[in-house]
Amino acid sequence: MIGFAFIHLSWYGSPAWNFARQVVLGYNALVFFYVVFVDLTYLAFTFIALIEVRRYLRTRDKERLEQIFRSRLVPPISILCPAHNEGATIVESVRSLLRLKYSKHEVVVINDGSKDNTLAAMIEAFSMERLDFGYDMTVACKPVKALYASAAYPKLIVVDKENGGKADALNAGINVSRYPLFCTVDADAILEEDALLHVVRPMLDRPTFVPITGGIIRAANGCRVVKGRVEAVGLPSKPIELFQIVEYMRAFLCGRTAQSTLNVMLIVSGAFGLFHKATAKTVGGYSTDTVGEDKELVVKIVRYLKENKRDYEVLFVPQTVCWTEVPSSWQTLGRQRNRWHRGMFEVLYKHRAMFFNRAYGRAGLFGMPYFLLIEAIGPIVELSGYILLPLAAILGLLAPINALIYTLCAVVLGIILSVSAVLLEEASFHRYPSWRDLALLNLIAIVENFGYRQLTLWWRLKGTWDYLRGQKQWGAQVRQGFGTAAQRAAAKAG
Repeated sequence: MIGFAFIHLSWYGSPAWNFARQVVLGYNALVFFYVVFVDLTYLAFTFIALIEVRRYLRTRDKERLEQIFRSRLVPPISILCPAHNEGATIVESVRSLLRLKYSKHEVVVINDGSKDNTLAAMIEAFSMERLDFGYDMTVACKPVKALYASAAYPKLIVVDKENGGKADALNAGINVSRYPLFCTVDADAILEEDALLHVVRPMLDRPTFVPITGGIIRAANGCRVVKGRVEAVGLPSKPIELFQIVEYMRAFLCGRTAQSTLNVMLIVSGAFGLFHKATAKTVGGYSTDTVGEDKELVVKIVRYLKENKRDYEVLFVPQTVCWTEVPSSWQTLGRQRNRWHRGMFEVLYKHRAMFFNRAYGRAGLFGMPYFLLIEAIGPIVELSGYILLPLAAILGLLAPINALIYTLCAVVLGIILSVSAVLLEEASFHRYPSWRDLALLNLIAIVENFGYRQLTLWWRLKGTWDYLRGQKQWGAQVRQGFGTAAQRAAAKAG
C-alpha cells in the first residue's frame, strides 16, 4: 500500500501524468460535444418536422383522398401479413385489414410455420378452405404447404408454409400476391381505416418515382380495441409501455419526418410500409441473412436506383397510422432493441460501399454516415462518457463543477428533445384528448432520461457485442393480445 502511494505520488505531476490528463480531458470534451451534437441534430430534426407536419396538415386534401378511393385507375395493393405464433392477435388484425378504405386490395396472411393456433384461428374465424392456386416463384422462399381462401371473404388469402423467418415469409407473400404494390403489416398491428389512402398518395402525386412510403407507428397498449379497430385512444398503466410511446413519437414524428423531407430516409418500419413490387423483385426481395430485413430492403432498393441513375424519393406520411402492441416486459423489449441494433450493423456493413460515396447521392453522403456515426456507434461513445467523466472528476483530472455542467447540458437537451416530440404530437394530431394524458406523457418524457435511456443504451451495447460475435437469432416476442389491452383500458376507465 505504501509502495503504491509512493508510485502514485512520484507519477503525479510528471510528464506522463500531464499527458494522461490531457488525453482524458480531450476525450471527455469529445464525448460531451458528440452528445450535444447528437441532441442538437435531433432537435434540428424536430424543428424540420414541425414545419413539415404543419405544412402537410395545411395542404391535406380530403377530396383528393376521396378521389383516390373512388378511382378505378389507382393501383391495387396487396397487404402482406407474416405471422408466426400470433394466435393472440391475428384474427383482429386481419379484420381491421379487410375493412380498410381502399378501392381494391387483398390481404395475404403468411403463416410461417406457427406452432400455436395461428392457422386454426384463421380457418375458423374466416371459414377458410384449401385452395388450388398457381403463383409465381420469382423470389426464393421456403416451400409453401398450402393456400387457403374463403367465399365469405374474397379479399383474403392465407399461405401456410414451412418456417423460414419473417423475411422468408414476406418473400412468399410477394410471390403469391397479385397486385403491383405491396404493403407489409405486422400481425400485431392495426391500420386506421384510411391508412392505405394516405400512404399511397405520394406514389400517385409526386413527380419523381416513389418506390417506398411508410407511416407512423403508435402503441396500441392502453387503447380500447374492438373487432380490429381502435375505438378509443388511451394510455397504458405500465411505465415500460409509456416510455415506448414517447420513444415512438420522437423516432417517427420527428426523426422520420425530417429524414423524409431531406430525402435521406433509409428505414421504413417493418410493421408498416408500402413498396413498388416490381422494384422489390428486381433486387431479390427480402434478404434472409439479416435480422434487419426491413432496413436492408430499403437500402438495397435505394442503392439499385442510384446505381441505375434513377431519381427517387422514399417518403414518410405522418397522417398514416399503424397501431401496434409494444412489448410489456423488460426482457422482451431488451431482445427487440438488441435485434434492431444488430440488424442496423448488418445492413451498414453489407452496404458499406455507399459510405461517403457521391455516386449514391444524399443516401451515401448523409444517410448512411448518419446511421453509423449517430445511431450505431452512439451507445459506445455514450457509455465511455458515463465511465470516464466521473472517473476524471474523482482523480482530479476534471473539476467536479465542470463534470456536473457537462452532465446537466446533456440531460437538459435530452429532456427538451423528448418534450418537444410530445408537444409536436399534441399540436398536430391531438391523439390524446385528455390533459391528464398529455401531462403524464410530458412527465415520462422527462423521467425517461434518468434510467430508461441508460437501459436502452445497455441493450444496444449488447446488440453491438452480439453482432461482433456473429449472433443471428431473432429472439422470441411475447404478445398479450389486443383483447387484453382492451380489458385493461376498460378496467382503468371504470
